[in-house]
Amino acid sequence: MANVAIIGAQWGDEGKGKVVDWLASRADIVVRFQGGHNAGHTLVVGNQTYKLSLLPSGVVRGKLGIIGNGVVLDPDALLSEIARVQGQGLEVSPHNLRIAENTPLILPLHPALDKAREAARGGDKIGTTGRGIGPAYEDKVGRRSIRICDLAEPDTLSRKLDELLLHHNSLLKGLGAELFEKQALLDALLALAPKLLPFSEAVWERLDEARHSNKRVLFEGAQAVMLDVDHGTYPYVTSSNTVAGNAAAGAGVGPHMVGTVLGIAKAYTTRVGSGPFPTELFDDIGRRLGERGREFGTVTGRPRRCGWFDACLVRQAVKVGGIQGLALTKLDVLDGLTELKICTGYRIDGEVVKRLPAAAGAQAKAEPIYETLEGWSESTQGARSWAQLPATAIKYVKRIEELVEAPVTLLSTSPERDDTILVSDPFAG
Repeated sequence: MANVAIIGAQWGDEGKGKVVDWLASRADIVVRFQGGHNAGHTLVVGNQTYKLSLLPSGVVRGKLGIIGNGVVLDPDALLSEIARVQGQGLEVSPHNLRIAENTPLILPLHPALDKAREAARGGDKIGTTGRGIGPAYEDKVGRRSIRICDLAEPDTLSRKLDELLLHHNSLLKGLGAELFEKQALLDALLALAPKLLPFSEAVWERLDEARHSNKRVLFEGAQAVMLDVDHGTYPYVTSSNTVAGNAAAGAGVGPHMVGTVLGIAKAYTTRVGSGPFPTELFDDIGRRLGERGREFGTVTGRPRRCGWFDACLVRQAVKVGGIQGLALTKLDVLDGLTELKICTGYRIDGEVVKRLPAAAGAQAKAEPIYETLEGWSESTQGARSWAQLPATAIKYVKRIEELVEAPVTLLSTSPERDDTILVSDPFAG
């Protein structure tokens, strides 16, 4: 059995949606293993564009989608997303979507706390989406989460709400925010129970059966390595582990089942929200990358910060993320630039380093060291073979491979699913 895990190799928004969709058509099961509805994938299928935040991308291709226990799930967001894609003609039911019974839920008090804390930070905002992802993960590790299985036990639900409100109302009161009443939350959750419980099951059993049946499983990550809560640019990170090592824990399988790890990276670099970004561009080239790449967040609509490709950063992601092959996206956005730059290291307090340090102060001081390459005037948009690429574009890709110490196994040249150059098949193992 050959499985594949897909993770982002930068700060997210690398174009995972298209690559996941392309691979999902060849998988039997697609599993989301972390994150919440703060992440988004855009899939273009024929004349339809699907914007997914919680639904595994496989459901668009008629495959079984699984939301794993490593996800934090907002019930209203999920039901709204299901209704939206159903309005586009896509069937979503317990037949093709399953949710791990031990998946923690995001309740209305979580985004309330998220927003109140961001407001209290003033100019030191982390840049969260305000959707309650962080507070929901905090409750998970604090052992007070309400999980989807709790919806089947009203007495358990009532008891756990008491503990949850004791914690959250104390924090909200301290921040001067509105408090929550137990009965309203309890009534809302009991009303959600018949809508959500039909999707719930012990998905670890289903995945174990898939292993014995030699079915192909695609593990779909959200965000990216540099937003990992341990390995990213802390504290400007997400609240979960985004590396492939978390695919096993977040789905309920052994690490041997994760399979080949494919990292997704843009041919340049973008970032949404606050935090260090050594190669960020504030000039016309940065604006051009944003405009040509249509760099706006799928979920938030926020404009993305743009900069040159940071090979030092991606090499780090390759090492800690376990990436065995790179899918390089949006090469066509670089068309027409006379010269290109790649960051090969940083200068921090006069010292040259080849990694981004963990300390926030050192990260903020990191100055990029660039290598300059010749650009190309020809169009790469829609190319489906190496022969259709300019020689300088091939040289750019090959130099990236050398610097990040991982092969480019897939190259994307437009948002269209089939505008892809496949070098080697990730499912081949």
